[in-house]
Amino acid sequence: MLIHVVNPNTTESFTRKIEVAAHAAASHNTEVFATQPDMGPVSIEGFYDEVFAMPGMLVRIIEAEKKNVSGHVIACFDDTGLDAARMAATAPVVGIGEAAFHAASLIAYKFSVVTTLSRSIPVIEHNLMRYGLASRCARVRAAEVPVLSLEDPNSPARARISQEIEVAKSQDGCEAIVLGCAGMADLAHSLSEEHGLPVIDGVSAAIGLLEMLVRSNLRTSKIGAYSKPLGKKYTGIFVSFAPHNN
Repeated sequence: MLIHVVNPNTTESFTRKIEVAAHAAASHNTEVFATQPDMGPVSIEGFYDEVFAMPGMLVRIIEAEKKNVSGHVIACFDDTGLDAARMAATAPVVGIGEAAFHAASLIAYKFSVVTTLSRSIPVIEHNLMRYGLASRCARVRAAEVPVLSLEDPNSPARARISQEIEVAKSQDGCEAIVLGCAGMADLAHSLSEEHGLPVIDGVSAAIGLLEMLVRSNLRTSKIGAYSKPLGKKYTGIFVSFAPHNN
């Protein structure tokens, strides 16, 4: 099994951290490789960044398809471009946000999400409603740490995330925590031990879920919403993105 993990932002250290987490979660007979776009934002913090991250990410998805990958993981908690990727790819595509929410719903009646900045809360709340899991989420919280501060070992990011988990435990009535950023992947185990409840990392959840889909020989349905894009002309800087009918 060969799994492609794409980091939709352009920060290489982020990609390498995600790749380590994905390797750790994968089964012994699963190969994992991680990519990132060569254009787009260095971090994704809100709706605006998300739009400009999608084209470069889709390029990596399409390139990986040519390697006959078993599946793709989109390693941004906003599930950036997930629908478009499912249209573009033949192999199944799993977003780490959706995977983490489903994993949490299987082990806890109520879970809270701890993300980076407050501007990410509406995106996450929208996705929870879309996935039908809003009623299972007690609250989406922000630790008010910029995404790239997770790359700085001298930043207070981990301490602030831990503090927000403690508040969530005392105020939300949650029984599990979902970490709302791919850059938090390396914190899940230590935070779980520190706070005495399950802490879910979306990268690990997505790898496990994708492996299950591949082993079950399940692929994205191409009847309806996720059917291949219609061939047509694109103009301007998007000429190279034009889909072609096969």
